[in-house]
Amino acid sequence: MKNNIKKLRNEMKISQKDLAQSLSVSRQTINAIETGKFDPSLTLSIKISRFFKKGLEEILRRTRNVNLFFTTDIASSMKMDRFMYKLSISEEI
Repeated sequence: MKNNIKKLRNEMKISQKDLAQSLSVSRQTINAIETGKFDPSLTLSIKISRFFKKGLEEILRRTRNVNLFFTTDIASSMKMDRFMYKLSISEEI
């Protein structure tokens, strides 16, 4: 899940370690959340929201993946080949 935690933390000029101590988690947990490798639990999300005095929607950005499929005909060596392509797009909602 994408989020604004790093941006908010930098605006307040606090380190990952300081934020982690305030939320009673490890610095590695903050790093994993900021990089999108770990989604915070609801309890931790609420703690983060209260710490920054921001709504959850302002902190946690939802995304959706859109997969588009299309086909094309390609003439190659005297025969017609049909190829299917997949285009994945991730967008904020």
